[in-house]
Amino acid sequence: MIKEPLLDKDAPWKKRFSAPVVLYTQLAKGAPSRGLAVGNQTGTMQLYAWDVSTGKLRQLTTRPEGVLFGEISQDGRHIYYMGDQKGNEKGHIVRVPFEGGDPEDITPDLPPYNVFNLSSYFATSVSGTVIGLVIPDSEGFHFHLIELGLKGKLGTQRQLHRSHKTLQHPKLSADGKIAVVCTAERCNREFTSLVAFDTVSGKLIGELWDGADCTIESLAFSPVKGDSRLLARTDRTGFKRPLIWNPRTGEREDLALENLEGELPTGKWSLDGERILLIHYQKAVQQLYTYHLKTKTLKKLNHPSGSFMRYYFMPNGNIYSQCKDATHPTRLVELDGETGELKRTVLAAGEVPEGHPWKSITYTSTDGQEIQAWLGLPDGKGPFPTILETHGGPAAVMPNTFYPGSQAWLDHGFAYLHINQRGSTTFGKAFQEKIFEDFGHWEVEDMVGARDWLVENGIAKPDQIILTGQSYGGYLTLLALGTKPKLWAGGIACGAASDWAVMYEDGVEEARASLREWLGGTPQEKPEVYARSSPVTYVASVQAPVLILQGRNDARCPERQIEEYEAKLKALGKPIEIYWIDVGHGAFSADEQIRDQEVTLKFAYRVLGTVFK
Repeated sequence: MIKEPLLDKDAPWKKRFSAPVVLYTQLAKGAPSRGLAVGNQTGTMQLYAWDVSTGKLRQLTTRPEGVLFGEISQDGRHIYYMGDQKGNEKGHIVRVPFEGGDPEDITPDLPPYNVFNLSSYFATSVSGTVIGLVIPDSEGFHFHLIELGLKGKLGTQRQLHRSHKTLQHPKLSADGKIAVVCTAERCNREFTSLVAFDTVSGKLIGELWDGADCTIESLAFSPVKGDSRLLARTDRTGFKRPLIWNPRTGEREDLALENLEGELPTGKWSLDGERILLIHYQKAVQQLYTYHLKTKTLKKLNHPSGSFMRYYFMPNGNIYSQCKDATHPTRLVELDGETGELKRTVLAAGEVPEGHPWKSITYTSTDGQEIQAWLGLPDGKGPFPTILETHGGPAAVMPNTFYPGSQAWLDHGFAYLHINQRGSTTFGKAFQEKIFEDFGHWEVEDMVGARDWLVENGIAKPDQIILTGQSYGGYLTLLALGTKPKLWAGGIACGAASDWAVMYEDGVEEARASLREWLGGTPQEKPEVYARSSPVTYVASVQAPVLILQGRNDARCPERQIEEYEAKLKALGKPIEIYWIDVGHGAFSADEQIRDQEVTLKFAYRVLGTVFK
């Protein structure tokens, strides 16, 4: 039974949103006493200078809308972030000294540009001599180098490479003499090759690719000056696996991991360049390993349960990582570098009320494909009203993570299921690429399969299943409401896409390039694909009430396509509500996140026939 709605200021679910956390940290490899922390100690995500030896944090940004993405230079001198307006992700990259100070524009001579995630477009060298950055604009993608002088002073900027297709993930060797960037130039898909340049001469010195059907992506250069080895990953086996490539010599080594099946999509170097820290995924469950390069031996670490992110080696050989699970907020922990055992908590999270754990389950989709999902059950005996959520991306995966929104539903007596639908990473290339040129089709089938499983197992009431999702997950919510209208009690879409053609018209180059690669061309070249995959095509079939939470400054999912979707539903007399927020692609303040959750709770209670007092 749904519990009485908890709306007072001390409601347990609100405390989970407002609990102080350090969301992630970075270490300056060339100055490991310095780091960057991103946290909400003021109630809004901001950037902090982190004194690694003392654990003290010093706030560097005070932007009202918050800052989620930042990078510390590898020499520890500066913190970089996107100087945008109200979260619209458009402007110039700026930096502040580690000691604090006013922001400095690093590209003052360029027109404003959009950058969605700074780490995908920005890099510095351990030597502190050069910056590499990719700038997307209406003419394509431009790979720039900025020379740095004494104490990191900005020097000459020059273009190293440009392309009409996607360039991302620039990497610089520790001495700053080699630059590598991922490119889609070989064929019409993301990251099919790595190209390497000599940063002094600007000449192309190497390229690595595994064929037109494979993706290959750079991860990190060795942090040792003079070492030209690059850690990268390829999916030529059908799963993302690590390799080491030397652009100077052309030597390549695919790590000897034959006895470990599945995906190992990321890795980090030890500071002496002798070990690689790897993360292995099996059905969205993570396991850390270390790989010794000289002996070619793999070691499984005995670490705590939960999910790990932003992990890295420390100078003493131990490992720092953010650790979290469904009932524990993210905290920075130190793990023994040889065994993986927990040594201590470095940066703790604030206290939160006891929550409900998630359990990993698998079910069969409508075509027989096995799908992994995370299930949370409230107190009491089912069946329950149920929230079925899909994640954004689409190239992403949901691990066992601390998610206050899910606990808010569980507090109120809802069951909660978060699925890793097709298109998700870490389940192999065939699983991830099944959705290419067919957005939404198989993902919605996976949602239908999840619904069937929930009902058959006595978890969900068949007439009380509400869909929700953020970004691409919001898109899937809208699509499922139109293509499978009789199955859902309602839908809550956040930061959603409703019309891919309008998204392409209004989108920035990064988004347009991704759509060309994912959908096989432009709306003019593939009109049937864009129309078939767009929720707006199915507005006449929508039956359940719809709630959309959308940012007015969202560059990823611009407002016009949602306004047009709303107008078409209203013209047909369909029940739709829009909650406009003065943010970009998501809110970074606890107060706004709490308001958003209240809006969704009230909507769900109205949909299920329960009125708030």
